[in-house]
Amino acid sequence: MENYFLDDYINGSRLKSKRKKKQLVKKDFEKQLIQLSKLEKELWKKRNNLPLIPLETPYQKGWQRYFILREDVARSNDALFYNNLLEKINTVQYSSEKSFKKKKKKSRKYVCNDRSQFLKEFFEYEWASPKLDLTEKEKAHFHKVQRWWPNWKCYRIHYVFDEPWRFVFRVRPNMITHTKMVDADLESEIDQLDNYITSNFLRNSMVRIVHGRVKHKRWKEKEISKYQDPLTNIQIHAMMYEFNEEKEKSNNELFKLKR
Repeated sequence: MENYFLDDYINGSRLKSKRKKKQLVKKDFEKQLIQLSKLEKELWKKRNNLPLIPLETPYQKGWQRYFILREDVARSNDALFYNNLLEKINTVQYSSEKSFKKKKKKSRKYVCNDRSQFLKEFFEYEWASPKLDLTEKEKAHFHKVQRWWPNWKCYRIHYVFDEPWRFVFRVRPNMITHTKMVDADLESEIDQLDNYITSNFLRNSMVRIVHGRVKHKRWKEKEISKYQDPLTNIQIHAMMYEFNEEKEKSNNELFKLKR
């Protein structure tokens, strides 16, 4: 009875129970983590918005390779159409060597192979998105391809350009003409905040509270037929019932054959 009256008095008064105090402490801690996450994003945004400063003497840093129209296509009547399409699907590669070759170890020796480069392809969700900057005439020059992704263990649909032969490579020096402005005070604030989060082991808690989870959950469109288990989600008594029915049918057939 004494405990009952004590709990009733605590609930009716402004005194907080032990459980309520723990909840308030946890809630306040989570609010602080949310504020830390917002502050970190604001500092990153300020750093990303810093302007570019032109260099007095530009310098070369490797080479860049991209696609251009082939000479005969550039002289054709459809040159403007393919040029506009190329601006949307062009890709750029950078390399320290003009040959754009990479070393690969084969039979205890290093062999130089050409680096592959393709035009931009679109996933199925990108193709159906209203943000896709392609006209209906441009979409007619793509076809659907289904490819196996070994890391994801599933098939993914890509939309690929039909006529890549209309474009050829062009290699140009990669010239650095601008550099990012550096704010020493801003970098100091970012380092201090990052050290505070890292030293107090707050990163995982921040990600869990702000984004809802820490680990990435692998996404699959559907389970592949060759990996499907036919006994998945089937109860044991149902399996035994089907087994007994098949056994009775086979016994009856054998009995009829003997007669």
